[in-house]
Amino acid sequence: MAVPLLPAAARRLEGKVALITGGARGIGEYTARLFFKHGAKVVIADIEDDLGHSLSNHIGSSSFSFVHCDVTKEKDVENAVDSALSDYGKLDIMFNNAAILGAPKFNILENESSDFQKVLNVNLLGAFLGTKHAARVMIPAGRGSIITTGSVISSIGGIGPHACTSSKHGVVGLMKNAAVDLGRYGIRVNCVSPYGVHTKMTRELFKVKDGDEIPSLYWNLKCGEDVVKEEDVAEAALYLASDASKYVSGHNLVVDGGFTVVNQGLCSYK
Repeated sequence: MAVPLLPAAARRLEGKVALITGGARGIGEYTARLFFKHGAKVVIADIEDDLGHSLSNHIGSSSFSFVHCDVTKEKDVENAVDSALSDYGKLDIMFNNAAILGAPKFNILENESSDFQKVLNVNLLGAFLGTKHAARVMIPAGRGSIITTGSVISSIGGIGPHACTSSKHGVVGLMKNAAVDLGRYGIRVNCVSPYGVHTKMTRELFKVKDGDEIPSLYWNLKCGEDVVKEEDVAEAALYLASDASKYVSGHNLVVDGGFTVVNQGLCSYK
């Protein structure tokens, strides 16, 4: 069944082309669906070939496609960007979303250097390669939006494993440097950083089995649900991808219900 488009007047990405890494499931999948709904031509890039082809077939449109991509391999990332150019003629939006958690170990003595390197390769090197090759085709066009998925662990310590926390802090640093570098070409570079989305990665962090509930998370903002959903993060990415944020660059947009502004130990507002 094809995903319906919004009426033309409501489409915020009409005529734009987007490439989303890690687009076969989770936040990437929800964002791909939302971008397509808003009129974008979408290429999803992932190592999950079966999921990627299945999603593309489900959307059922010539404006939605899948390409195999391991973001730790520069040739794969280069090919994904070139596929967007070949299929749709340009690239307006690059969403570096592919990421892994790594071993959910908080004791640094239990951490293996090989796992640390693997996480940095996917989360940070992958974002670098995506940013580099998006810039390669956006600079001649004189425009573009590059977004990378961060996390609240890019802002604070103590709530994520060492490797993932280090990689997400690095992602924000990369974003800020790239925003300065690429701004002269009309290219905006930002991050979107969620907290507590009930994805596979979050379940791994809390060691929760399929079907079991994830432990309650602290929220400063009470809005009816104590959980950030994939679609909430996708909406934030949509804002950063669209012309509504045409003067927003170098920004880490945190989607966390106010979690990172609260000192949990001292807060008296209960």
